[in-house]
Amino acid sequence: MKIILTHEVPSLGAPGDVVDVKDGYARNYLLPRNLATPWTKGGQKQVDAITKARETRAVKSLEQAQSLKGNLESSVVRVPARAGESGRLFGAVTTAEIAEAVKEAGAGAIDRRTIHVSAPIRNVGSHEVQVRLHPEVEAVVKLDVVAAK
Repeated sequence: MKIILTHEVPSLGAPGDVVDVKDGYARNYLLPRNLATPWTKGGQKQVDAITKARETRAVKSLEQAQSLKGNLESSVVRVPARAGESGRLFGAVTTAEIAEAVKEAGAGAIDRRTIHVSAPIRNVGSHEVQVRLHPEVEAVVKLDVVAAK
């Protein structure tokens, strides 16, 4: 089945890509989660719109991505979150909260969709997350999750 990706799927492609996948994978996983739409002849306009939006959000060049990587990896980002007495958070730290904390720390503005958290962050302490700045550049951001008052 041919589909148009509307969001990034790590092992499949980026938004705007037209890919061919098995029917069950598309029907049971990609389409219900709004990660893709079925490909049609009129879908080329949608592909163009998604590609244009992706280009405006993306870091423009490899040099910019390298400098942003240096800024992100050289700083420790402090993320305040509500926590109990034992240091366990009420909920988890989201990618949107991480992106906002990075912006406030002055390390640069990043899109929340480029942040990859390997396991949910549910405890106070030091954590690391990966940020995909460019297809060739990934940065590791050190987070310091602290209890909010």
